[in-house]
Amino acid sequence: MSFKGGRYRGSVKDFPDFDANQDAEAIYKAMKGWGSDKETILDLITSRSNHQRIQIIQAYKSLYGKDLIDNLKYELTGKFERLIVGLMRPPAYFDAKEIKDALDGVGTDEKCLIEILASRNNQQIHALVEAYKDAYNRDLETDVIKDTSGHFKKMLVVLLQGTREDDDVVSEDLVAQDAQDLLEAGEQKWGTDEAQFIYILGSRSREHLRLVFDEYQKIAGKSIEDSIKGELSGDFVDLMLAVVKCIRSTKDYFAKRLYNSMKGMGTADNTLIRIMVSRSEIDMMDIREAFRTYYEKSLYSMIKNDTSGEYKKALLKLCGGDDDAAGEFFPEAAQVAYQKWELSAATRIELKGTVTPAEDFNADNDGKALRKAMKGFGTDEDTIINIITKRSNAQRQEILKAFKSHFGRDLMADLKSELSGTLSKVLLGLMMTPAQYDAKQLNKAIAGAGTDEKALIEILTTRNNEEIRSINAAYEEAYQKSLEDAISSDTSGHFKRILVSLALGNREEGGEDLDKAVEDAKEISDSGSGDSSSSLETRFMTILCTRSYQHLRRVFQEFIKLTNHDVEQTIKKEMSGDVKDAFVGIVRSVKNKPAFFAERLRKAMKGAGTDERTLNRILISRSEIDLFNIRQEFKNMYEKSLHQCIESETSGDYCKALLFICGGED
Repeated sequence: MSFKGGRYRGSVKDFPDFDANQDAEAIYKAMKGWGSDKETILDLITSRSNHQRIQIIQAYKSLYGKDLIDNLKYELTGKFERLIVGLMRPPAYFDAKEIKDALDGVGTDEKCLIEILASRNNQQIHALVEAYKDAYNRDLETDVIKDTSGHFKKMLVVLLQGTREDDDVVSEDLVAQDAQDLLEAGEQKWGTDEAQFIYILGSRSREHLRLVFDEYQKIAGKSIEDSIKGELSGDFVDLMLAVVKCIRSTKDYFAKRLYNSMKGMGTADNTLIRIMVSRSEIDMMDIREAFRTYYEKSLYSMIKNDTSGEYKKALLKLCGGDDDAAGEFFPEAAQVAYQKWELSAATRIELKGTVTPAEDFNADNDGKALRKAMKGFGTDEDTIINIITKRSNAQRQEILKAFKSHFGRDLMADLKSELSGTLSKVLLGLMMTPAQYDAKQLNKAIAGAGTDEKALIEILTTRNNEEIRSINAAYEEAYQKSLEDAISSDTSGHFKRILVSLALGNREEGGEDLDKAVEDAKEISDSGSGDSSSSLETRFMTILCTRSYQHLRRVFQEFIKLTNHDVEQTIKKEMSGDVKDAFVGIVRSVKNKPAFFAERLRKAMKGAGTDERTLNRILISRSEIDLFNIRQEFKNMYEKSLHQCIESETSGDYCKALLFICGGED
């Protein structure tokens, strides 16, 4: 299964208590006799993950000596057959079959070639090439070359190499150079140097290209998309635009492809099937969210209105839910909620970090030790980890200066060149000031493939005014634009207004005012007045984004007296999406910030795969503030220590560094 930032975002998951033999028998019975039980087949296959379906194929062969895919082809017909058979193939073989069909048909299906090759990562491309060779005993590159021509062919061949850079350490100089080269290759040239477009868009990393696109907009006064439309033509322009769209946001690209497959008269069923099958275990939840945002209707409802029969039922299963459906509401007992807020208001927890200044600290000695650890053949990771994780941030800043003074070298640059992977991200994160690190995390959340709304919420709802102001300064210095502008350009509606309000760092800092708290509670409890939901969201924002935490505790207690409901549950009932998540983040920060972070850490390590970005961000940013308290909350909430979870979910030097930051076993 595939994960985005460690969070599973597919709509199809492993079926619990899976039994391949039992499923094989059920499918055999559904196809036995006169006619076939299509309902059973679609229910079973759409509720199993791909690797479970492969096991069913193997079990079917063992039990009955027959090929399950051949039997399904015989029993089923039309679009429903294509969908079900597609689900039974491993992802790489599914892509290979789609490409083969696109090349073999009457004329070439260029849109299919573009969609697959523009959207797959290096690993998926390599798997596709191998699967094509295995399935058809042919070389995919040779077949593509034979069936296409010109610059379109050249770009497809580049994408087929699967050699796009994937380093997220970006050189500002190279970004500026690439943007200038693209400008000179197109807008400023008589004719167009297509080779330059192919080279840059086909080889640079996604993170690098997103910055190139931003820089291009500044120097050209128009978007890269507009220039591509003006400079290139035919299938080549469609391919390059698809590459740009996938670099900017894969989920947005597929949401638009799905919409276009169903809008107007008729349905582009092959496109609809291909996307629903290929993205069901990767990012279907993200695609659904993007679809809802763009078209103000759910993907589920559009499929429901545009298809029919078993085909429709199977597609809806893959969709995984209707984003237009109202959520169910289970209010907590009001008295218990009230007592929790009373406890929150009365408790004054002493916040404590896990990383403290090293005694007998000597920045010169540490700088020399780090230089020695990186000099010569091989790298002494143990020494680097030991020094960086056991110094306070202020001490690390001194080491940076001492290193520069002694060796005339940039310690950050040296660490980048010597370390790699998750270990590199942790240690480089620790070497930044807290404001620089938060600014970088916010930029990643905004500038990445799709917006990481949860990261934006986590940071902006938990930092105090002083921290927010420092982040603003660091963001402006690092990215030459204000944080407010960055948020405004990448978010919309009430969610944008909430984040911008939080990013101003102007929250009141006084204590509670009982009379004002009663008025505030009335203001946000007036959800049954017939006002629009936007009006309700505006009222919540006015109070939750501006009042002091101490005052908000009293507001939330008064809210319970007025409504008999906890404010968090009311938010979940009355609101949805990112707006709901942002308000819940504020409420949980007010109630118990260490518990909020403990829950985020648990989610980052729960299930298959680990969300390293969230794990790193919380451990680094809270290490000198309240990580000790977060550890305690984690143990109380989950009956296992944070140390144990990190140990079981990570490995090697990365694990060692995180455990040092964690600071001990509870």
